[in-house]
Amino acid sequence: AAVSWYDEFQRLYDTIPCVEVQALREHNDQVLHLSFSHSGCLFASCSKDCTVKIWSNELDISLQHSSNMRPYNWSYTQFSQFNSDDSLLLVSGVFVGPHNSSSGEIAVISMGKRRPCLHRASWEGFGCWLNETNLLSGNLHRIGRITSCSVLWLNNAFQGIESENVNVVKRLFKIQNLNASTIRTVMVADCSRYDSPDLLLDYEEQLAASSTSTCKVFDLGSDSEEEEAKPKQAPEPAVQELPAEGGVPAGDGLQQLFDDIMEGRMRRPLTETELETRVAELFVRNRTKPPELNLLPTDSNSKTKYLIFTTGCLTYSPHQIGIKRILPHQMTTAGPVLGEERRSDEFFDSLDHVIDIHGHIIGMGLSPDHRSLYVHSRAWPRDCIISDPMQPPPIAEEIDLHVFDLKTMKEVKRALRAHRAYTPNEECFFIFLDVSRDFVA
Repeated sequence: AAVSWYDEFQRLYDTIPCVEVQALREHNDQVLHLSFSHSGCLFASCSKDCTVKIWSNELDISLQHSSNMRPYNWSYTQFSQFNSDDSLLLVSGVFVGPHNSSSGEIAVISMGKRRPCLHRASWEGFGCWLNETNLLSGNLHRIGRITSCSVLWLNNAFQGIESENVNVVKRLFKIQNLNASTIRTVMVADCSRYDSPDLLLDYEEQLAASSTSTCKVFDLGSDSEEEEAKPKQAPEPAVQELPAEGGVPAGDGLQQLFDDIMEGRMRRPLTETELETRVAELFVRNRTKPPELNLLPTDSNSKTKYLIFTTGCLTYSPHQIGIKRILPHQMTTAGPVLGEERRSDEFFDSLDHVIDIHGHIIGMGLSPDHRSLYVHSRAWPRDCIISDPMQPPPIAEEIDLHVFDLKTMKEVKRALRAHRAYTPNEECFFIFLDVSRDFVA
């Protein structure tokens, strides 16, 4: 109905017409995730029918390959990701072990051989590619009832004949989790895709900036176009300083804590959960490897990357984004393994940066240039206090979309609000999002 080419261009650009051209019915249960290859020629689908299918993205879409993961004792497939040259596909799913226990597992499928090669991984992490041939996985070790340790591993995608003399897996980081939190939704941002990446490591400056700023929320789902101020809460430090103890060594701090308990000097009795958290905080204070602030790549062509994941310090509900710098010498499985290069007092690794969302994070995605991080969250009440880590605050029905600049580590633009969700906060859920140059889906 357009009367000019300009009108027709406006119609195409503004309304983005969508026409269903084909229905793909090869899956026989709920489809959980789709991922496209970087070339756009292929895409993969994961489903509760426990298969991963690879499709040719031509005008007439056709099924190229299907892998059934039930022979590997999987329950279903949930996530997939092509490596940078589209030669390998990483698939994450749920592995069913003895006594119906479930854990995560990663399969790597070659676009040439189409045969899965299994790698273990933590269920929460999904796994992700670091480069063309190496992938990241992780597992969880329980330390106490609400204290644990997440270990992140670097894996070779395939085990070559030289593997008897060459490492195929290497431990990258070991991070302590407090108050029942865990590391989930691991992804890698390539800093070489934008100019002069600069990670802000001054945590006091972060706290001061975030405590005085507010973020505007633009509600796309309402009739009003007014922006409403959304309160932000200052981030909690990953390891909170305990009052009146300053820089006391962990051993002395633990002894002082126990003496106060035994001699009745505590203002109120500590619960079992509070005691475990206090002991864990004191222990980690002198057992954490500090950030490598001044360690910069000497080679100008080196590529630093950021490891990005959801975490927390107050409850098991993921409410913080942790960022850890991956230096060039850490991007290979060569060299010491299992922490052989560490000193005995460097038991855990510290995070380089923490972004507090003050809500339940339910999705993350990177822009194509890896400069911006997009985050889905459902906010907590404004002045909520978390006294029990196993009882997170109620979450809003509205889903907010936040955008963070990974060069400045600050929130940019304005949060968008359109979708609503009704899943309660004690259930697991995740909403994948995808980002192109001009659009977010």
